[in-house]
Amino acid sequence: MYKYVIKRLLWMILIMLGVTFVIFTITYFIPGDPAKAMLGQTATDAEVEALRASMGLNKSYMIQLLDYFGHVIRLDFGTSWAYNVSVSGELMKRLPVTILVGGLAMLIQVVIGIPLGVFAAVNQSKWQDNLSMAISMVLVSVPDFWIALMMIVLFSVKLGWLPPMGTSNWKCFIMPIIAAGIGGIASNARQTRSSMLEVFRADFVVTARAKGQKEKNVIWKHMFPNALMPIITMVVGGLGRIVGGTAVIETIFTIPGCGLYLLNGINSRDYPVIRGATIILALFSALAILLMDIIYAYVDPRIKAQYISGK
Repeated sequence: MYKYVIKRLLWMILIMLGVTFVIFTITYFIPGDPAKAMLGQTATDAEVEALRASMGLNKSYMIQLLDYFGHVIRLDFGTSWAYNVSVSGELMKRLPVTILVGGLAMLIQVVIGIPLGVFAAVNQSKWQDNLSMAISMVLVSVPDFWIALMMIVLFSVKLGWLPPMGTSNWKCFIMPIIAAGIGGIASNARQTRSSMLEVFRADFVVTARAKGQKEKNVIWKHMFPNALMPIITMVVGGLGRIVGGTAVIETIFTIPGCGLYLLNGINSRDYPVIRGATIILALFSALAILLMDIIYAYVDPRIKAQYISGK
């Protein structure tokens, strides 16, 4: 198994180099001059050229690309053009905040969504199932930014219970976490229900019931473990969206996370910020896929046997 993990880690290095190449190339060939955009229309050609030289934009594409590769290998994403601070340092300061909001939102999705899906599946076609799926349909249809705005109006403006923005205390994180997690609750519930129904009348479930096992044991010891694979795909796959997925929520609640940092970089054409944040997002996605495969191996012995045999 460890050989497989090492092999995947080596592939991750190639993937990250590929992502670096793609995001650098896209930002390089985007129409417009960042130096002119930063100085404004009143800047002279001499001032624009001087700024381009200081930013390294007067070099050829290949030289800039190789230079950027050299910095990325040293985990240096350059200096922000807009803020004049290290992008790597800023990302490291903002990353814990983004992981806190996204991670707790995902925890809410799992703790509420999966049991709700199981509850709906074991009560298939009953009012409990219809009610659960109706709630899920509403939650998955409502945009998270609308939920966030309505929560601010209710809990901050009307009731005054929670602060509307910032990170000054733990209360500031309550609304962002709930707003970021509500949509995922519905998705997890629907996926869990679908997976459970696929094994609901499987032979091993019928046999377990025929042996007189309690329905609770049949559900959680026989049905649920065999329905886990698609659920794992949805839950663990969502880890890669933690960094970028909370960008809108961070913007609404003015949370200094990586998502807000990326959006600010896009608005100001701050290419070092865009490149660095995108690479971090890609790294999270690659790690999430690796973690997903490892969990697959422990859940399903057949997959672990394939890894061990090297197939």
